[in-house]
Amino acid sequence: MSCLRDWPEPVVRVQSVSDSGLLVIPDQYIKPPSERPSIASAAEANIPLIDLQGLVLEDDTKIPASTLTQISNACRDWGFFQIVNHGVSPILMDQMLRLWRQFFHLPIELKQIYANSPSTYEGYGSRLGVQKGAILDWSDYFFLHYLPPALKDHNKWPALPNSCREVTEEYGDQLVKLCRILMKVLSINLGLGEDYLQNMFGGEDIGVCLRVNFYPKCPQPDLTLGLSSHSDPGGMTLLFSDDHVAGLQVRKGENWVTVKPAQHAFIINIGDQIQVLSNATYKSVEHRVLVNSVEERLSLAFFYNPKSDLLIEPAKELVTPDRPALYPPMTFDEYRLYIRTKGPRGKSQMETQKSLR
Repeated sequence: MSCLRDWPEPVVRVQSVSDSGLLVIPDQYIKPPSERPSIASAAEANIPLIDLQGLVLEDDTKIPASTLTQISNACRDWGFFQIVNHGVSPILMDQMLRLWRQFFHLPIELKQIYANSPSTYEGYGSRLGVQKGAILDWSDYFFLHYLPPALKDHNKWPALPNSCREVTEEYGDQLVKLCRILMKVLSINLGLGEDYLQNMFGGEDIGVCLRVNFYPKCPQPDLTLGLSSHSDPGGMTLLFSDDHVAGLQVRKGENWVTVKPAQHAFIINIGDQIQVLSNATYKSVEHRVLVNSVEERLSLAFFYNPKSDLLIEPAKELVTPDRPALYPPMTFDEYRLYIRTKGPRGKSQMETQKSLR
């Protein structure tokens, strides 16, 4: 990716297309019929909602058995769940939505200062993948590194609106603490030592990044997607979004379930790296994002990932003669190159890795 210094075509900001007042979306955003959202295929359900009330975020926390069971069932049955009363300040969460929405409504010349490139994706972007002529998603985004410290550069974060950098820093601090607790829960539920997953991710030396997704209003939401179907290539994702505007859909069997966000909830999903480490006991699940013609939508995706150069492979404790290792060892750097090159493509990357065994 280091040789890819620019995008294959001129970058068009989706927000500018939306603001232009067009009644018909450009061809490059029109999905093939098989990939378009369909009301008929949307299931009437919701992902599990788990209350973490009373779970104090300290190293010596005694995690209630009922909470362990709920999270275990959600990871096995859905790959997704929502958590409330999680210890992250709701005031801080609201500040993040407000400040980042203000960023996307700044004049374009102030946002263009942070325009990104395919080499790192860091900054203000409007596409994933570098294939020329690809069908694009109806969204803009801002991607930034939070950990490791060597990659975190506040000068690459927006200077406007005022306090955006400081609030984003505090938000990251609180979410890292929450992620460590969730990693402990997942390790215990897999029958591994409580620090197993954290250690396999690199202990204190891990990768964390944030992608702020902005989905402008769309005049033909039935023809496109805000984000195409994919599973997350990293370890674990914590998503926070507007609770009054639904958009995220999760695949459940042959159906798509539209997630109904609870107020100040985080939506948690298993990423491909935990699927590998758990030898597919936990599965990363395809998901996608709808857009609508009435309201814009903003979401904050917080990615908790392994150190990029560590080999990730199934835990030996979860490999048996009846269930051999399903995936070959691979670093996260090697793995994510696929999605950075081709963009989001369902579960194709995981299936490719299986075939290599």
